[in-house]
Amino acid sequence: MTKRKIQITDVILRDAHQSLIATRLRTEDMLPACEWLDQAGYWSLECWGGATFDACVRFLKEDPWERLRTLRKALPNTRLQMLLRGQNLLGYRHYGDDVVEAFVAKAAENGMDVFRVFDALNDVRNLETSIRAVKKAGKHAQGTICYTVSPVHNTDAYLEQAKAMAEMGADSIAIKDMAGLLTPAVTAELVGKLKQSLDLPVFLHSHATSGMAPMCQWAAMEAGVDHIDTALSAFAGGTSHPPTESLVAALHDAGFETGLNLELLDKATRHFREVRKKYHQFESAYNGVDTSVLLSQVPGGMMSNLANQLKEQGALDRIQDVFEEIPRVRKDLGFPPLVTPTSQIVGTQAVINVLAGKRYESVTNEVKKYLQGWYGKAPAAVDKDLQRRAVGKEELVDERPANLIPRELDELRKQVGELATCEEDVLTYAMFPDQARAYLEQRRDGTLQPEPLEPIPTGQSAGSVATRFKISVHGESYDIHVTGANPSGENERRFYMTVDGVPEEIHLASLGEDGEGGSRSSGGRAIASREGHVTTSMPGNIVDVLVREGDEVQAGDPVLIIEAMKMETEVKATIAGTVTGVFIAKGDRVAPGEVLVEVD
Repeated sequence: MTKRKIQITDVILRDAHQSLIATRLRTEDMLPACEWLDQAGYWSLECWGGATFDACVRFLKEDPWERLRTLRKALPNTRLQMLLRGQNLLGYRHYGDDVVEAFVAKAAENGMDVFRVFDALNDVRNLETSIRAVKKAGKHAQGTICYTVSPVHNTDAYLEQAKAMAEMGADSIAIKDMAGLLTPAVTAELVGKLKQSLDLPVFLHSHATSGMAPMCQWAAMEAGVDHIDTALSAFAGGTSHPPTESLVAALHDAGFETGLNLELLDKATRHFREVRKKYHQFESAYNGVDTSVLLSQVPGGMMSNLANQLKEQGALDRIQDVFEEIPRVRKDLGFPPLVTPTSQIVGTQAVINVLAGKRYESVTNEVKKYLQGWYGKAPAAVDKDLQRRAVGKEELVDERPANLIPRELDELRKQVGELATCEEDVLTYAMFPDQARAYLEQRRDGTLQPEPLEPIPTGQSAGSVATRFKISVHGESYDIHVTGANPSGENERRFYMTVDGVPEEIHLASLGEDGEGGSRSSGGRAIASREGHVTTSMPGNIVDVLVREGDEVQAGDPVLIIEAMKMETEVKATIAGTVTGVFIAKGDRVAPGEVLVEVD
């Protein structure tokens, strides 16, 4: 009797290290294991997409396209797989159809085989162009269900979504359980009905956060699932995925076939276990089983991001308030699944609501765009009062948002100019304009330098300068480890450090001879002390300055735009009057409480 085969996709080269070490695994540390991975017998290896593109450009100073080409060469016998956010691609906004089509075509040309395509709202309209582009390239298009729990999400709704994706030409259906919310019973029901309703392979992708993923995998197998995602044990568990070796051994023992060679898996695992030590500074505090996700529905990666943001402003004691606010914001926004980019949209707004002391006193641009309909159709009705306040008199978007986005590629080529030496560079710029420009300039100048890795701890040598210490702020204790420093200008220095294992870059600016008088921040700006001082409740980067000295403003007028947690927020004038001082410029890093604009 022929054994039933369960195919395995390993996420060791993408989602595993994205979940556990902030997507910091470098290509050079992947390559030594590729020979074993390529011979092991996987159906596919997920190695690109998600946050890897961003991390390559922003932190690792690697060309993500070169990574793809390098892995394609190193893994000639195995399908390569990526995660694609539909019309968002790998960025945080919707792109014109021409950008989506060009990106998919170039990804396929550079070696991608399987495109797992999802939309954060499960709005299938946002998958049309990407699925069509994947099919045009002759590659495997995988339509994806983002699983979540809410009053409006149920098995019937997921089945309707799967049928719609199948009609678009999807070659398979994936269940993406990004927060580990699936239960075994729901898994069995959903997989079983998908297999009954569609003649397509079904994949299960479930994070181990809540501890239920292995049970769900077994329930899925019994219900007829065709493919299961796992992570080699060196990067398994916590907010990552169940271990590959354990599932393979269990399946083999139960009479199933996986085609995987455990001896080769062990060699690869031992390599990655040693490699992981190099990245100890990026280890998250949320790497164990976290059953609180069953109540908050906050994915572990989102938890560590929120904790980091609150630490920056001495407000970590408010994190429980933020976790309680997130479900309220999610309800106001019509119960979106918490996955990129909606997890950032909901999480950032929750932080602002808590720190401002008044809900929605300041609304991020992304929440405004979401409520206007630029991300697609919300799963449930949104709060009408909030929508009215955020959107104002602007029209709501009822159709597929990308229908209203003009073709963008020609303009993007003009913007990036001679910094782009190929079409792939243009597409990198399209995803992350500011970070890509900095990367391309550094590449041109020969100054690319990845963020420093801390030495693997071996004990402090006698007589060395102390680089590790503890501080206490607002009753919270922090472990600070300075890892490097670089001069950045005549009056500024940059320090690289970790705070409780989370990497930080600190800018210190000299006050100069005229720095006397009044309280000032470490960035050299005065501390807000009266109503006309415009400040921010969130640390971040200045995206745009909307006023100049001498401008007349009304209370509530936007004066600048700040980016925090990858979301943009308008900062508004607190009183009516004349702008008498502008103390920031585009690209500046700012901290809460600093005077950014002065109005009299």
